[in-house]
Amino acid sequence: MNTQDTAVVHVKWLVDGLAQDVPGIRQVVLVSSDGLLLASAGGSDSGGERLGAIVSGLVSLAQGAARVMDLGEVRQEIVTMAEGHVVAMSISDGSCLGVHASGTGDLAVIAYQMTAFVRRAGHVLTPALRAELHRSHEPGATPGR
Repeated sequence: MNTQDTAVVHVKWLVDGLAQDVPGIRQVVLVSSDGLLLASAGGSDSGGERLGAIVSGLVSLAQGAARVMDLGEVRQEIVTMAEGHVVAMSISDGSCLGVHASGTGDLAVIAYQMTAFVRRAGHVLTPALRAELHRSHEPGATPGR
C-alpha cells in the first residue's frame, strides 16, 4: 500500500469514526470545493450525494455573504430544523465537512468533533488525495479504496 492509499484509508477511517462515535450524528460527508462527494459514512449512498450538495451550497452561500458583508472568514454553518441539524465546516483547501445530526444531538460536541476532524485531516487533503478519494467513491471502485 503506497502513501496515497494509506492517506485515503486514513481519511475514510476518520469520516467513519465521526459518524459512529459522536452521539446524534446520522451522516457525515466530505465534499470537494466543487461539490463532488469524496467520502461519506452513515445514511445511504444517495443521501450522501444529497447531503454533499446541501453542504457545498451552504458553505458557498455563507462565504458569499461574508464577502458581501465584509465579515471575514466563515467558521461554520448550522441550520437547525424541527427534527435535526445540518452543520458544515470549510476545510482550508476549499473542501467541506458536513454532518446531518438528530435534533437530540449536542451541537457543541458535534462542532467540537468536526473541528478536531478538520485539524486531523485538513492538512492531508491535497489535490491528488481529493482526486483519489473521489475515484474511490465512484460506483465500481474497489471497496476500501
